[in-house]
Amino acid sequence: MNGYIRKLRTFPFVSAMLVAVNVVIYLLCQLPGNTLYERGCLSAFEIIAWGEYGRIFWSMFLHADSSHLFSNMIILLFMGAMIEKEIGHVPFAGIYLASGVGGNLLSLAGKIVSDDWAVSLGASGAIFGLDGLLLALVLLSRKKMENVTPLRVMLMICMSLYSGFTGGNVDNMAHIGGLLVGFVLGVFLSIYIRISKQ
Repeated sequence: MNGYIRKLRTFPFVSAMLVAVNVVIYLLCQLPGNTLYERGCLSAFEIIAWGEYGRIFWSMFLHADSSHLFSNMIILLFMGAMIEKEIGHVPFAGIYLASGVGGNLLSLAGKIVSDDWAVSLGASGAIFGLDGLLLALVLLSRKKMENVTPLRVMLMICMSLYSGFTGGNVDNMAHIGGLLVGFVLGVFLSIYIRISKQ
């Protein structure tokens, strides 16, 4: 019985649930009409003019096409599962969602400052939050994760950022915002982990 409970505690069901939710929402977006896109994309105009603040949250569950969805979900499934096993379900879910919101807030601020009225969408801000969280964990928490080193994580982050800045139609501000939020929350979590072990 104890073994079953231990397996249940370490099974990454939050990561799996987030992937499932994103896939279901994407499939719903393929139905006739663009209602979910029209009401959920991160749009500075609708947020400022109409106070549609929910877009800051909902846009992280929308994806432009199947390749956009796949690239984000494959990272969430594998890296998310690894991190969730290490820190637990609730902290993982909280940091993932907070990173997505934080990334969208920085993106929104950038749009307003640069007078950019283009819409954006996607889970990549939250995904970059997981990168930042992982970096904080390997630097500060003293957790041992197989084949995960600070250098490898930093190289992964640099390559991801480089890909974004050299690619087209990418919301790099959301990536940076998510990365920063994930790292900062990861620092606090790492401090808590180290204190709790004393």
